[in-house]
Amino acid sequence: MSHNKLRALTEGALMVALATALSYLKLFELPQGGSVCIGMLPIFFYCVRWGLGPGLLCSFAYGLLQLIFDGAYAWGWTSMLLDYLVAFTMLGFAGLFARKKGGVFAGTVLGCILRFIVHFISGITIYRIYEPVELFNTTFTNPYLYSAAYNGSYVAIDMVLCLVIFAIMYKPLEKYFLARDLQK
Repeated sequence: MSHNKLRALTEGALMVALATALSYLKLFELPQGGSVCIGMLPIFFYCVRWGLGPGLLCSFAYGLLQLIFDGAYAWGWTSMLLDYLVAFTMLGFAGLFARKKGGVFAGTVLGCILRFIVHFISGITIYRIYEPVELFNTTFTNPYLYSAAYNGSYVAIDMVLCLVIFAIMYKPLEKYFLARDLQK
């Protein structure tokens, strides 16, 4: 195994572990799952360093651990598949912006939008059993609006938190975001 492959594997394992630990530091949690936290931060960092393939694998591993440790909100195998394995794997598409100046910002937005889309689909197909439902002092009878409001409420905040933290970290850690520290 080459030095860079070993380094990618090691960094991936560390980032998944850090992301899992950070996912327990929740600012708030919604009743049917979903919470505001910065757990995705290390995953996005890894994806923009190593690219699409390793990023998807790392994101899948993170989703699998989320399912194992936080799977109490799953409603059957389709919910497990969509809300955990597929939704978190979507974060790996941040790797499309690997080693590009400012790529972590575009990658974070793309990863969060794709994750939201998967949660939205899950919400309109699986969680529609809750309708009509009250959320944020509003009664929803339309599963599309409910899913958009419910899932958008935490994914958007997660995305903004990650973008703000990356903006603070970008200049001092630019060589790591752009993977300039890696041997060629």
